[in-house]
Formats: sequence, C-alpha cells, structure tokens
Amino acid sequence: MSTSRHVTFFHALNSRSVVARVLLEELGADYDVHLLDLQAGTQREPAYLAVNPMGKVPAIRHGDAVVTEQGAVYLYLAELYPEAGLAPPVGDPMRGPFLRWLFFYGSCFEPAVVDRSMQREPAPVATSPYGDFDTTLGTLTAQLRAGPWLLGERFSAADVLWAGALQWTTMFKLVPELPEIAAYIARFNARPAVARARAKDAELAGSTG
Repeated sequence: MSTSRHVTFFHALNSRSVVARVLLEELGADYDVHLLDLQAGTQREPAYLAVNPMGKVPAIRHGDAVVTEQGAVYLYLAELYPEAGLAPPVGDPMRGPFLRWLFFYGSCFEPAVVDRSMQREPAPVATSPYGDFDTTLGTLTAQLRAGPWLLGERFSAADVLWAGALQWTTMFKLVPELPEIAAYIARFNARPAVARARAKDAELAGSTG
C-alpha cells in the first residue's frame, strides 16, 4: 500500500463528483484533479474506461488502488484521512449507523428515485431493492428531523454524500423539498468546504471555457 496519501481525483464539472470534491476539501486532502468533459464524451474514451469501465465519476486513484462507486470512494477517502473525523472507526458506536447511511443511498434511495423519475412501477416489495418510495423517503426524513446530521451532532462523510444528493434531487423535483430536507441542505451549504470546492470548480470552468 502507498505510504503517500496523495490522491488523483477523476472529476467532471456539473456532475455528482462535484460533491466528492467537497469531501476532499473537508478532509484537507492532498489531491490533484483529472478533469473529464462529459459533454465531449471523454468519460467514454479508452483512457478513462481503463479506470472505470462504467464511465462514471467520481473515481480516485491512490497509489495502485483505483476506487469507483460513490459509497466506496467516500469511505476510502474518509478513512485515508482519519484525523478529520469523518468516518467513525471500527469499535466506535457510530460506526454501524455511519455505514448504514453511507450505503442506504446507493442501495435504496437512488433506485427508488430512478424508478419514480422514469415513472416505472417498482418491483414487488419482496424483490425490490428498496421496498417502496414512500418508506424509503420516510426513513431518511425521520433521521433528518432528529438531526442536525445523520449521526446526530456528528458530521460525517455520509452527510456530504446525502446533502449533495438531496440538493440535486430536490432541484429537479425528483424528491419533495420538505422542511427537514431544505434545512439539512442549508446547513451543509454553510460549511466552508462547500465554498472552497465551488470556488475551485468555478476557476476550472473559467480556465476550460
């Protein structure tokens, strides 16, 4: 395993990797950006498909390790920089809830939102990965009402993932902008790391425009 903590971040503007950059800023990570242009299709070129055959962002490279898929990327980064405290370690009482919320997103929430947005009937409850949309959303909003973060007073990498996802899904009316969701997004947007990440992306957009 590499002793360096330097990370190459495979990133695209106006994509879900925008929020992964917030996590890098929250962690104070040592990273460089490999920028992809989704409109030009560079994520489908052989050079990037060798990194992630799915052609998706975010992805990271740390030494010889390549990590794709949002939950895995967030967990890997948070544990690479443990001093930031964004991933409860093994033995911490919050470890289980942290992992639960980190993976509830991709396992339940995203499939539920995709089915709803495509106006598809979900699979029968016994074979559906998420059950039903209302239960999925209700499970999340109950936790947000208990707040202020998914782990109570403790901010974690799971909040970076969720706040970014909820901002996007409410913007496109895929999820109702309930008061607890709006308040959660507002708390997240007030964090200095969000401003830093957005400023760096604005600079990137200016240099590539």
